[in-house]
Amino acid sequence: MSANPDREFDIVLLGATGFVGRLTAQHLARYAPADTRIALAGRSGDRLTQVRAGLSERAREWPLVVVDITDTDAVRSLVQRTRVMVSTVGPYLRYGLPLVEACAAAGTDYADLTGETLFVRRCIDAAHAVAEQTGARIVPACGFDSIPSDLGVGLTAARAKADGSGQLADTVLHVRDMRAGISGGSIDSLRQMTLEVEGSPELRALVSKPTCLVDNTTSQSSPSRSSTAQPAAAESSGGRPHRRGPRSPIGRHPRTGVWEAPFVMGGFNRQIVLRTDALAGGAYGPAFRYREVIDVGPGIFGAVGAAGVAAGSTALMSGMGFGPSRWLLGKVLPDPGEGPTDRARARGFFRMAVESTTTSGRHYLTRVAADYDPGYDGTAVMLGESALSLALDHLPATGGVLTPMAAMGETLAERLRQRGFTLFTEAVPG
Repeated sequence: MSANPDREFDIVLLGATGFVGRLTAQHLARYAPADTRIALAGRSGDRLTQVRAGLSERAREWPLVVVDITDTDAVRSLVQRTRVMVSTVGPYLRYGLPLVEACAAAGTDYADLTGETLFVRRCIDAAHAVAEQTGARIVPACGFDSIPSDLGVGLTAARAKADGSGQLADTVLHVRDMRAGISGGSIDSLRQMTLEVEGSPELRALVSKPTCLVDNTTSQSSPSRSSTAQPAAAESSGGRPHRRGPRSPIGRHPRTGVWEAPFVMGGFNRQIVLRTDALAGGAYGPAFRYREVIDVGPGIFGAVGAAGVAAGSTALMSGMGFGPSRWLLGKVLPDPGEGPTDRARARGFFRMAVESTTTSGRHYLTRVAADYDPGYDGTAVMLGESALSLALDHLPATGGVLTPMAAMGETLAERLRQRGFTLFTEAVPG
């Protein structure tokens, strides 16, 4: 539970007029306890009024706060009025850091949807020490980036520990199946981070480093201790090498024969997972290795499909790094604030599984799934429940720039189960 019970609001949702902001407001209006004090904030009073008018009856009296996120004094004043600040305003590299710094200074809990490595790294540098002192929980990546990954691995480790099965070793998140719309906000965040690192080999190297979000302040072990620094193509799944060429980005599962390609979000998700491990003092263990893949299929068609997925991800990243192609992609990809129709989102879902081998040789499988479009309705559920957890649940009194698992852990997992998510760990044969 967030501190500062005497503040005016329990939760302020900033960016409530954006696409995911509106969905998050709808979720809060449906599921927040009736006495939860919630305000909607954004730049336009007219648009805020329209959003509120579309909510359920009990949310029709929620206060509206008109604020420009670039107005530092106004942001600081708003942060001091609430116990939890939730932001859907991106790209976070452009707009997010002053808000995080204000929350850290005021002892106000914070959650967002970022998938931007450089932004989280700057939050750690600017706000972690202050938030430790004030008790503010600064929790980035509370959407599809990176709750399924972070909770999936954390719950697996907790089950293995409870069983006395040792710590985690080879651990792989498999995207088994997914139907999702393309997020204009995510594309804009990728574009902004690409522009930020353009012309700077040092920044490019930093954001690609698996341990980028681990530092001496939070880690009780050496940041380089984890073998996750190895290229994904060189790592194993289940402890045995994939059948692949030494430089191939794709591989085949040694037991099922399913061809796999790197998951485009896997790099950032792995950085969040490693930060969780570091915040817990290296609890996942010195043998812990982690990566994320998309399961494409068996046989020749699976191999071709995996190669196509890998090539498409590479083309997107490369295209964002080159001016003319970045302009062209901007013409065909959705803009910020755009999203799929209600009907298209209703068909969305995701099915993921974390497979892990422990240091004792036991094998665990954690299923993470939901019948929501992952980047829209699913993300709104995850962000909304994160906000409610920070505001209402009894959580460890630990401040700093945290992760969803470090801040909320099993408490958040149980909230998500109540909203239709599958989060279940079982021991399985090797």
